[in-house]
Amino acid sequence: MSEVQKYTLHALLPTRRAALAVIFASAVALVGLAAPTLSFAEDKKAIKVGIISGEDEDVWRVVTAQAAELGLTIETVVFNDYTQPNEALERGEIDANAFQHLPYLENQIKTQGYHIVPVGYTGVWPIGLYSKKFSKLADLPEGAVIGVPNDPSNEGRALRVLQDQDVIKLKDGTGILATTIDIVENPKNVTIKELDAGVVGRAIEDLDAAVVNTDWALKSGLTPENRIAQEKIEDNPYRNFIAVKIGSENEPWVKTLVASYQNETVKAEFDKVYKGTGISAY
Repeated sequence: MSEVQKYTLHALLPTRRAALAVIFASAVALVGLAAPTLSFAEDKKAIKVGIISGEDEDVWRVVTAQAAELGLTIETVVFNDYTQPNEALERGEIDANAFQHLPYLENQIKTQGYHIVPVGYTGVWPIGLYSKKFSKLADLPEGAVIGVPNDPSNEGRALRVLQDQDVIKLKDGTGILATTIDIVENPKNVTIKELDAGVVGRAIEDLDAAVVNTDWALKSGLTPENRIAQEKIEDNPYRNFIAVKIGSENEPWVKTLVASYQNETVKAEFDKVYKGTGISAY
């Protein structure tokens, strides 16, 4: 798995202000009023963590309880789409987030210039091909319309599922950010319809099949019975993780946060909530 590029975090400290002369009756004192020095090593006892609405809220209630036992107060900030948590983290509105995999973060760093780094894995949700019209992959007809997520990292992931199932073939050397222009073979002449990750599952009635992220599949009412293919789990590069701003990754509260997630109590809740559709990945 590739590593997120390291960035150097520069902090500009306030300059010393000019002192004001204060004259007293019997003496003259010159007092220097210096701006306080910023402390990047100061440990936090209360933090805000951005998560995506839905099943993960149940998991993070247990994480929050685990953190409280370790002396860390967590306030979860719930978002409704994938574009918001990294922007909020970059702006300093939250201290950490937990919703994404490395290919997605790397693309966000490339396109948005974020200074964000993973600090601890959470789980992996194998992406699947779902259909409400056909019970097995071989039944997909000539010219079938297949929906895929339209964001760069998940579209490439979806297309690789279709390639692994011999529905399409991508040109040699195509990376994880493959798009429809990289399709070089399409024996069934399927039409690939690019939709927002949060919409593709809900559009299943209008499609012959759709590659849907597992969390969105659950939100869309799709079940394992609707899944006619699934990506490989072995060597999966799409493990999700907790992320923080670069410069914070070695602070004590980060280690406490990760430990609050990576334990058997949280794993039990994770398994209960996701019912095998997600797998703990630490």
